[in-house]
Amino acid sequence: MKNNWQRIVMIIAGVGLLVALWPPAWSVYGVTGEEALAGQVRGLWHWGQTAVRPQPQLAPQATITPTAETVLGMNTFLQIEVLPEVREETLKMLNEAGFGYIRQHFPWEDIEIHGKGDFIDRRNDPEGVDAWAKYDNIVTLAEQYEIEIIARLDNPPSWTRAEPDEVIGSHGPPDDYNDYGDFVAAVAERYRGRVHYYQLWNEPNIYPEWGERAPDPEGYTALLCEGYRRIKEVDPEAIILAGALSPTLAMTDRHMNNVVYLQRMYQAGASDCFDVFSAQGYGLWSGPTDRRLRPTVINYPHHLLLRDVMVVNGDESKPMWISEMGWNTVPEDLPAQYGRVTAEQQGRYGVEAYERVVREWPWVGVANYWFFKRPGDWEKGESWYYFRLLEPDFTPTEGYGVLAEFGAGGVDVAVRPSWLYGWDRLRPWLFRVSAAVLMFGLLGWLGKGEEMI
Repeated sequence: MKNNWQRIVMIIAGVGLLVALWPPAWSVYGVTGEEALAGQVRGLWHWGQTAVRPQPQLAPQATITPTAETVLGMNTFLQIEVLPEVREETLKMLNEAGFGYIRQHFPWEDIEIHGKGDFIDRRNDPEGVDAWAKYDNIVTLAEQYEIEIIARLDNPPSWTRAEPDEVIGSHGPPDDYNDYGDFVAAVAERYRGRVHYYQLWNEPNIYPEWGERAPDPEGYTALLCEGYRRIKEVDPEAIILAGALSPTLAMTDRHMNNVVYLQRMYQAGASDCFDVFSAQGYGLWSGPTDRRLRPTVINYPHHLLLRDVMVVNGDESKPMWISEMGWNTVPEDLPAQYGRVTAEQQGRYGVEAYERVVREWPWVGVANYWFFKRPGDWEKGESWYYFRLLEPDFTPTEGYGVLAEFGAGGVDVAVRPSWLYGWDRLRPWLFRVSAAVLMFGLLGWLGKGEEMI
């Protein structure tokens, strides 16, 4: 009788081990995001390691505010499009494709160019032109096509730093954070009631976005809080997004791991200084269905590690918006610095990425695809150019056609059952208990020989 019970316990433990390791998908691609056989085999091995690790705290049942009207966002470069009709065609196409948000740069150096309080552009005309005019046009066109702007505010002009750009870097923060506060307040006051979302900086945890200096989460938090306070003073209804952190793993004098950086931001008091957190969502070498979650790997769900930091620090009710996501169709004769996919994969992966946001990540609001188009093709020799969805003359890529068809049809995706989030966190414990039972059973069998058979 005793041996029968031992066998039953061993069988249950064996089943428990298999259940703990069984992936939550119906295909190998659905687990690994890999389409080649070698990648799938390697991915399954990685999944086995992921499944048995403690899982991040995601608080999927938290009430998230503010909410977004749609998940569909797009990164645009309208500020470097010379012709207003080109800007209009861009927004018209995005509206027709169902995109409700654009993440659009409002570079400080392009608005308050020559000195504090000077909003006249004399770079190409001694008489000067209104530096606001171009941005007024962008805001008006966005209203016309019912698209919300997420205004990215960074890139200080050279006059804000005592040291020359060659020494301190052209992207570094101003010497006096009050200058940044004055600038963002001027933007918010001018567009009050018209622009509702402001992102304060971008990727401050990597070079060169913080200039020729080491990443400084405490310094960035001080800048963020100054910008938050000043915008809220002139437009209390404005929504402030923290600058998106680059998903880097490095810890050097030029780059800081984004998870470490965010925790230090919280320790410096950042929680009171943003309404929405921002992350990047690049898939790089695997597709959007990749479920591997390892601190040493950058893939599409990497932001779950940042969500864990938010929850641990009491910010589970704040949303996370993805500032940039996409897959790169770089040609074979250029280095694949950001991964490499086919044109067909680019569109399909984009659709699957949006579907996963809606299905599985209720804390994510807008996901902004990187990127729509550039004004010219002079960057075709650079790998990053091939994230584009349209050529400069508006010729669409295959990827854009797929995304536009998807967006125009509306995002209708079944939401993941809530119990699966609990199962994800239970899975490692089931594995540990089952593995321990099997190990002790094996040791007992080895010690007693035939008695266990």
